[in-house]
Amino acid sequence: MTPTEKRARAFADAGTVSDAVASGAVEQFQDLSVAEALVIGLRNQGVEKYIGIFGHGSTAIADVLRVYEEYGLVSTWNVRHETEASHAATAYKMLTGETPAVFTSIGPGSMHAFAGSLVAASNGAGVYHIYGDETTHDEGFNFQQIPRDEQGLFLKLHSVMGNTYSLYEPYSLFTALRRGAIHMGKRGFSGPFFLLAPMNVQPFVMRGCNLLAFPSGYSETAVHAAGGEILENATELVRNSEKITIKIGGGARGCGKEITELAGLIDAAIVSGPGSTGIVPYSEERYMSVGGSKGSLSGNFCMNRADLVIIIGARGVCQWDCSGTAWKNARHIINFNTESQHAGHYNRTLPVPGDARTNLSQWISYLKEKGFSAETTASKWAEEISSKKAEWQEFKNERYRCEPLYDDAWKMKVMTQPVAIKTVVDFADSAGAVKYFDAGDVQANGFQIVEDENEYQTFTDTGSSYMGFAPCAIMATAMCDRDIYAIALCGDGSFMMNPQILIDAVEHGVRGCVVVFDNRRMSAISGLQKDQYGKDYRTWDSVEVDYAAMASSVRGVQGLYGGTDTDTLKAALQKSLEYDGLSLIHVPVYYGDNELGGMGVFGDWNVGNWCESVQKERHRLGF
Repeated sequence: MTPTEKRARAFADAGTVSDAVASGAVEQFQDLSVAEALVIGLRNQGVEKYIGIFGHGSTAIADVLRVYEEYGLVSTWNVRHETEASHAATAYKMLTGETPAVFTSIGPGSMHAFAGSLVAASNGAGVYHIYGDETTHDEGFNFQQIPRDEQGLFLKLHSVMGNTYSLYEPYSLFTALRRGAIHMGKRGFSGPFFLLAPMNVQPFVMRGCNLLAFPSGYSETAVHAAGGEILENATELVRNSEKITIKIGGGARGCGKEITELAGLIDAAIVSGPGSTGIVPYSEERYMSVGGSKGSLSGNFCMNRADLVIIIGARGVCQWDCSGTAWKNARHIINFNTESQHAGHYNRTLPVPGDARTNLSQWISYLKEKGFSAETTASKWAEEISSKKAEWQEFKNERYRCEPLYDDAWKMKVMTQPVAIKTVVDFADSAGAVKYFDAGDVQANGFQIVEDENEYQTFTDTGSSYMGFAPCAIMATAMCDRDIYAIALCGDGSFMMNPQILIDAVEHGVRGCVVVFDNRRMSAISGLQKDQYGKDYRTWDSVEVDYAAMASSVRGVQGLYGGTDTDTLKAALQKSLEYDGLSLIHVPVYYGDNELGGMGVFGDWNVGNWCESVQKERHRLGF
């Protein structure tokens, strides 16, 4: 038995490194390779799940993971593409809250994963990325390094996306792990942490390594910052306002009860961002659905009319607030955020830094002490927003009633996206399935259609709209310790960006479904081009693909045709639910000028030939 195997067995028997040392199963000071020390150190933080692709730049780490997996200390998933690994790890963190690690070789592999890390960065998901790097002896260009006579180029490159540390000096590992732990454990917005492991450092043996020197996981205490003066000022702003709108982002997760209670106390509408559906139940009477550039009729109405805006856990992303033009009548903003830059994003803002739930709870108590209570008689504002939500619901229902429309590309009548997406969404909710929406038109239609009653029913990459995210995200369910059935909703273009799930799902026992809504074009961009310039250009192709046949060519995947009507699609969805593995359902959908073919657009966006007018409006508003 090798020393690595002996240590792994001792750790497995004891449960933790410290317990193994305390029991005498292992000596406190050990001769460890940097690769093994890295795996031990990450496990000391609770990181036990790895996903990626091994290469010549990561063989030392691979061999340690092999041994540690044999003893049940870690689990490793090898996939077909590093970007897929990056997406799956991010989806896993968003779904479970647990931190996984992505691993790659040097060069192209790490560049693929690095590209995918944009999702983790944009959505604030803390994920470790462990990449092989060039050797420290600089004996000449290493195979697959960036070919320039300059040191630390991967360190420089990756530091742009997230927190980065190079293990150029082996004993710096302890500092690297401590910084990583703090980065992963911080409250609020995190992101990827890149650990660059030079190929000659990974097998280097650290003599007398102290097993008790590895940092444990970091847990940040909820910061309570809403003192008496802040609460008094916030309450005074409420007293002097008649039309209040609460706009929530992903940082409001876990605050649904407080947000609903606050809205009742101060007579406010509630509007979500695209990635925060379900925080407040759709059935809540004051919840007005999504607002923003691709927001709903009711959500944008409340944003445009509000004289006081209360923002909770959100960044000022362009589509989230119509590129800064959504607050057309707002006089003041109250902004709850853990990050000062985001809390102070707008002018005329009362920032409330710190943990949103803690501060909201204190403000609610303060309001009650000052005599605020939920009104039994509806106010004029409450009547307005209720009427607007009913109008929005009828707007949606009209589209759901739409019969199949003739499509020029398909040369037949097919379902519209709203009808097809609504069918899948309803089925997913009835089956208790997690929904992953991909980028593009499916995403934009989808977050207007979903009517989630709970958090974590729907996930989508609203930070970077990374095409191909949803199929990869299903891989995260294989990494979970509980049985989760997931449905990925994506367009034909998005699916072909990352179709590796067809193979990896079989290899790793994924049970789920990919629904490909196929209009043979990038319809979101085609529509944008036509809205702005009257013509679409190079956003479609003439190639017909049988995605069901493609899926069926992979033994173990069930390929299904979703048909041109809801009954056929429902039957296919039921077959996929009953299938012990991955299914792919191919659904041809309509693209054209019929207004019932999509959910419409109700906001502004600073792109293309709209820029001048949108920028002029933003500066007029002065936010």
